[in-house]
Amino acid sequence: MIKLKLLFVGSIFFFLSCSLSTELNTDTTRIVAGNSKITGKIITADDQNNEDIVLTITTTQPITGETVRHEVVADQSGEFSLDFDMEVETSILGLYTSVNPDKGLYIKTMNNRAVHADIAYDSNHNIKYVNVIPAVNKYDMLQSTEVLNKLFEYRPDAPDWEYPHWYNKTADKFLDYVKTTVSKRSSRFIDDNDLFSNEFKDFLAKDYRLLVYAESVFDYTGQMMGNYRIATRDTMNTPNIQKIDRSYFRFLKDLNLNDPGYLHTFTFSEFQDSILRNDILALPVIGDEDIPSWLTKVKDILADLIGFDEGPYYDILASNAYGRQLNVAARPLSEKQKENITCYWKDGEIAKILFRKNEKVIEYDKLKSPTVVNDISSVPKEQVMAEIITKYKNKVVFIDLWATWCAPCLTAIKQFKSAKTELHGKDIVFVYLTNGSSPLKLWEEQIEGIGDEHYYLSAE
Repeated sequence: MIKLKLLFVGSIFFFLSCSLSTELNTDTTRIVAGNSKITGKIITADDQNNEDIVLTITTTQPITGETVRHEVVADQSGEFSLDFDMEVETSILGLYTSVNPDKGLYIKTMNNRAVHADIAYDSNHNIKYVNVIPAVNKYDMLQSTEVLNKLFEYRPDAPDWEYPHWYNKTADKFLDYVKTTVSKRSSRFIDDNDLFSNEFKDFLAKDYRLLVYAESVFDYTGQMMGNYRIATRDTMNTPNIQKIDRSYFRFLKDLNLNDPGYLHTFTFSEFQDSILRNDILALPVIGDEDIPSWLTKVKDILADLIGFDEGPYYDILASNAYGRQLNVAARPLSEKQKENITCYWKDGEIAKILFRKNEKVIEYDKLKSPTVVNDISSVPKEQVMAEIITKYKNKVVFIDLWATWCAPCLTAIKQFKSAKTELHGKDIVFVYLTNGSSPLKLWEEQIEGIGDEHYYLSAE
């Protein structure tokens, strides 16, 4: 919905200022504002109450930059159903049930085509069989999570192996070690496994690589501090860690981020978020700036580091930049942002996806309570909780202890949105407590999307 121009000359300028985008459309991956559905049945031993079975289904939204976890309750007969948004033509979803939460499945889904999965468990809660329609490679489906666990849990069996000390070495040596380790483990557990299809080999290798870099490499200082603590058992002192600059991120060039296969992975959104909010890279917030101008600034920072200055990756990064506003701050697009999106992507699929997400954020924003930051720094530590409770006299006080880095916390906050909506207007107040382990800048951004009452506590 473009804000109408009242002057003819304004309209001419508007259309001349629009530039062609590089929206991804390849033979292997097509961006699409679509949807899909999964149905199925959980079959258990006779003593299992099917009404108590909860399925956790994880879907990916790489264009708006979010990995979404859905919880679905099976009915009395064990049947379940879930409709979900698709942002690429084909996608992989993760599924596990409360019958055996340690055994997950990966199932391929396609846009506008339902998939059906019947899962049977034996009396020991082990999976007895799985039947999926359309049919998929059973090994891909059943063993992917097992292999990913092996990739992360593997330790060299050489008798002289010692825990590596990276905190007192150069960042270059650390990056070389990560690259070599990822390559060796991928070769051992993925490439050399002939039971996986080539499609899933590529998916697993990419997902593992992105997860290692997102979790271990982006936060170099934090990683080195952790390495020092484990290697030396010293929890009191602070090592002299090398200061890094933007050149450190040249490892991005090894990843070939223009490869559309990354859009299928679970970790792509987290990886992109790591790039967009990294303080050293310092990419600008997209805000109301027109997309070509924003991309020019971004390319000045990233092009040499990632190895290219053109390609579909930059469109994805721009859409993810809007996605951060929609997902993290839960702030609807401004009229200027909608104008910029339409100008750049026209009526393309990325624009449709962003506008679809925006409509959901608008609906949530109508019921979201304002964000209130409370300062209790002058309150003695023994009286903090009493002070909080007293402020909300005659109300039920729901307290959430969380942190910006705590993935389960953030997932729970997202899942609880519907409950908060149902309780809107009741005599209940939602209080969120965190401390200095949450970076202040990120905390200020995230609480905007949460709403309600917030406290940033001191270490005491």
